[in-house]
Amino acid sequence: MGKIRALVVEDSLTIRKRIIEVLSADPEIEVVGEAADGKRAIELCLELRPDVITLDMMLPVMTGLAATEYIMAHQPTPILIVSASTNRGELFRTYDALAAGAVDVLDKPEGTELDDAWERKLASTVKLVSRIKVITHLRAKLAGSRAPAPTPAIGDATLRAVAMGVSTGGPGALHEIVRALPADFPLPILLVIHISEPFGRAFAEWLDGLSPLRVAYARDGEPMPPVGGGRIVMAPPDRHLVVRGGRLRLTNDPERHSCKPSVDNLFESVAAELGRAAIGCLLTGMGRDGAAGLLAMRRAGGHTLAQDEATSIVFGMPREAIALGAADEIVALPDVARRLVALARVEGRP
Repeated sequence: MGKIRALVVEDSLTIRKRIIEVLSADPEIEVVGEAADGKRAIELCLELRPDVITLDMMLPVMTGLAATEYIMAHQPTPILIVSASTNRGELFRTYDALAAGAVDVLDKPEGTELDDAWERKLASTVKLVSRIKVITHLRAKLAGSRAPAPTPAIGDATLRAVAMGVSTGGPGALHEIVRALPADFPLPILLVIHISEPFGRAFAEWLDGLSPLRVAYARDGEPMPPVGGGRIVMAPPDRHLVVRGGRLRLTNDPERHSCKPSVDNLFESVAAELGRAAIGCLLTGMGRDGAAGLLAMRRAGGHTLAQDEATSIVFGMPREAIALGAADEIVALPDVARRLVALARVEGRP
């Protein structure tokens, strides 16, 4: 097997040379090009056809977001954002790039690191991202290819919530789902996404700007949102979100599957608290977080959805859930919002 061919895009010469040095030192990676602006990044991507691109967001001539949008439309390539963006506007551009098809994000080194942890993380993430098959023009590929799934009979309990979990590819998946949900969607959505600090701190605000439903981070001890409130409540970075005694709780329990927040923690608490009165939805992501929890929800009588392979950026978490028999339905991303609406409005339900 040949080396992973990487293109490094960074306007700071010092940081660009450091990234190149780190990647070139790995025997599995070859740096085939470097660019200092977004326009040159596109030119080199089309010319060199790299396996992976490391991309800064703040670039001259053409921004990282604009470069991402062009590359994903014309020469789909796995993109790892390497950014120091921490203010609101820059974070929003990072989320937009992730929604446009960039795979993952890694913070730049601060220059105060005492060991080689950042270097090891950069090399390992580049190798991981390079193996991901990126997807473009998803709606066009899928339009008309599936018959509508029937609305199942799922018991007579009144639905009270949707529990949703997502990881790699999450910003793009959520972007599509929330924009397709109607403003009168009746069920509160409890959401866990794997996105670390410092990049997660403004994610709820970004999603709120896209969605007809209000989006906010959960507050420890707040009551379970009522049906009809039109809310999406997110786990904040580095805290687990669970439901206990009719309230949302944020816990500092250990990581699970190397994840904090963990989808499994949310799903298992919802299974115990709400039983058949909940819908579980597990979306694209690496690893197996959420699979056991989705199975717990199904066993408790809740209705469960898992995203299909064709529309998942990474078919890890959904695949594990499907293998366990945790999914009542396997659903393509463009159909998720429609299925949630249909399930929430089954006759006799809110």
